[in-house]
Amino acid sequence: MAWFKRKNKKIKISEKKAIPDGLWEKCPSCNEIIFKPEIEKRLSICHHCNYHFRISHNKYVDILLDEGTAKMYFENLTSKDFLDFAASKTYEDQLVDAKSKTGKNDAICIYEGKLASKSVILGVMNFNFIGGSMGSVVGELVSRALIMAGEKNKPFILVCASGGARMQEGAISLMQLAKTSAQLAKFSENGGLFIPILTDPTTGGVTASYGMLGDVILAEPGALIGFAGPRVIKQTIGQDLPKGFQQAEFLLEKGFIDHIVSRNDMKKKISTIINILK
Repeated sequence: MAWFKRKNKKIKISEKKAIPDGLWEKCPSCNEIIFKPEIEKRLSICHHCNYHFRISHNKYVDILLDEGTAKMYFENLTSKDFLDFAASKTYEDQLVDAKSKTGKNDAICIYEGKLASKSVILGVMNFNFIGGSMGSVVGELVSRALIMAGEKNKPFILVCASGGARMQEGAISLMQLAKTSAQLAKFSENGGLFIPILTDPTTGGVTASYGMLGDVILAEPGALIGFAGPRVIKQTIGQDLPKGFQQAEFLLEKGFIDHIVSRNDMKKKISTIINILK
């Protein structure tokens, strides 16, 4: 079995270089393997198919507000376990874990700052905090942001990312739909400009309240937007759903949203809307 022996002793065998973990990411839309630092340079947008990866709450602040202008408000509010909710993990423990994971007290943060030199109030929901679910604190912060925007005569921009109402707070969570909608009605009556940005995913109670009550409703490409999930709807009606159902493009076609805007154009688009309407 000498046929496989190496005859040229001068050929060096080099060790295979290990590729560090976390440098590459597969696009779930087009399946291309992309160099991760390159994705981050492009605001986490796939340059092959324009797929928008989910990004952190902090990155939205950096994208939308001028550098050095962001000032956070109401950051000390925290949720309470009104119902002594207990499943495999208590609600109190879930809150502790979410705070540790995100460094935030709840699923939304409110800022005042400049967007293309225009003064605005900005809210950014955090899907990493218990799925961006809307509980008492989220409802209270949205209401306070609307009051502040009204008093200061500034547009209110809200980046939505949520799985819906927070079941751990029961009916108290559901009350936030009415609370925020009523506050939005007052804001609108007094001439306030409200621009929600629907990102992936925006579902449940957020869609059923302030997510769909904007003067101009924007969405990122491909964002999942709806109330109940597609599997639940399909099981309920016993029918196959249309292609692209509950995606931003489908909702635009049906008239539920006003514009689909790529993340790298969002700031310019909002600035233009403010110039026209405010």
